Amino acid sequence: MIHLSDTLILLRGGGDIATGVAHRLHAAGFTVMVLELAQPLCVRRAVSFAEAVYTGHVTVEGVTARLAPDAMMGMAYAVMGEVPVVVDERGVSISQLTPPIVVDARLAKHRLDTQITHARLVLGLGPGFTTGVDCHAVIETNRGHNLGRVYWSGGAEADTGVPEPVGGLAGQRVLRAPRDGLFRARMAIGDAVKAGDVLALVNGEPLLAQFDGVLRGILHDGLTVTAGLKVGDLDPRGERARCFTISDKARAVGGGVLEAIFAGMRYWRKELPPEIRDRGLP
Repeated sequence: MIHLSDTLILLRGGGDIATGVAHRLHAAGFTVMVLELAQPLCVRRAVSFAEAVYTGHVTVEGVTARLAPDAMMGMAYAVMGEVPVVVDERGVSISQLTPPIVVDARLAKHRLDTQITHARLVLGLGPGFTTGVDCHAVIETNRGHNLGRVYWSGGAEADTGVPEPVGGLAGQRVLRAPRDGLFRARMAIGDAVKAGDVLALVNGEPLLAQFDGVLRGILHDGLTVTAGLKVGDLDPRGERARCFTISDKARAVGGGVLEAIFAGMRYWRKELPPEIRDRGLP
């Protein structure tokens, strides 16, 4: 009998999409560890395991992620039923733990340092990955007909550079730093806002709400930002509960990751599903 808890999955990135993936993997019974930056730039912090880097621990929909000083201590946290978060930008933990599965969920939209040799099964989320080159399969992250689809050849849809619309609004809902400087939040996630409200300051320059809504996400206070960086997310639908629950998109992407993992496990058991036959899985 295969015990999923014996299967370690290293997830590079702990933002809101990555957290949706980690949450589904954890719920399915896998052991999950998140690798993050020393200063994550997550906006939807209320539903991001990366927030544990700042607060020590964070709970998202009943699952607790805890900051671990290193990968070995992280494994101890995992045994206790938590999701360990390790500050490891370069992915050193991959060679230390030799996990069977690595998921690059950093959503950088361009090729980073993940390699197809990092694990028996390497998955990439969104554009920037090519199957057979830097990963075994790619999961679609673009909203639409293919969201969550698993590609065993080629790659995901190209990045459009245009934010996805929410409540009929696209670019206006994404808050970006007006200049380089120190970021100071003036409102909290879940707050109701009116057009013209000051949401944050960047080196004293105010960042104003462009419409009424609820603040779904905002960057961690006190970080140094660059002009144009995404620092917040305003939701025109005004439903506060959505600020604190995993999105439909994150869950759909998580479903695609689960599909790819179980397909890979079937391959290893010599059941060879046609969609991954001869795709080079070790």
